[in-house]
Amino acid sequence: MDAITIEAAPRQTGKRAARTARREGYVPCVLYGQHMDNIYFQVPELTIHRLVYTSEAHVLNLQVDGQTWSCILKDVDFHPVTDRPIHADFQALTAGEKITLMIPVQFHGVPKGQTDGGDTQYLVHELEVNCLPSKIPSHIDVDVTHLKIGESIHVGDLSIEGVEFTDAPERTLVTVVASRAAVSAEEAEGDLAPAEATDEGDEEA
Repeated sequence: MDAITIEAAPRQTGKRAARTARREGYVPCVLYGQHMDNIYFQVPELTIHRLVYTSEAHVLNLQVDGQTWSCILKDVDFHPVTDRPIHADFQALTAGEKITLMIPVQFHGVPKGQTDGGDTQYLVHELEVNCLPSKIPSHIDVDVTHLKIGESIHVGDLSIEGVEFTDAPERTLVTVVASRAAVSAEEAEGDLAPAEATDEGDEEA
C-alpha cells in the first residue's frame, strides 16, 4: 500500500483554540501512540473529507513541525447538524506491532442468483481487522459471481495472508435471496390451486 503524505500545522489545545481553527476551515486533530506523547495539530477540512469519503484505507505519512509519523486515521467526530468534521484522531504505527482498524469491503461481479431473478443483499461495507502495519490491506475484495439463490458469503470464508478478521466467522457479508415478486407469484399459484373434493355427492334415494 502506498502511503499518503499529509502536511499539518501544530495547534494550541482548548475549546477556544478549537473553535477558532474550525472558523478558519481547519479540523483540530490529535496523534497518539503507545510510545509517544500526544501530538496536537490541525489540517484543512478538505483533507479529512478525502480520507473519510473513500473506498480504500490509507497509511499516512503525517508531517508536523519538521517531524514525520506513519499513522492511520482512527476516528472522526462530525457536527450533529451540519455533518462537518469537527475533530479527528490519528493512531501512530509502530513496525512489528499489530494494529486494529476498519477496512472497506469491495464486492465484485454479478451473482448467478441475481441473473436467475434473485435479489442480492449487501450487508457489510467494512470489516475490522488486526494485522501488522506492513500487512494493512487497502480494501477487501469479495467475488460474488458464484452465488446462487439462497447462498451467502461469511467472514469465515475470507482469507488474507497476515490479516486476522475480528468479526465472528458466521457474520454474513452478502446473500442472494428469492425476489419478492417470485415469492408472491408462488404464493398466488398456491392460492389458485383447485381445492380437492371432499364430498362424493348426494346419492338418489
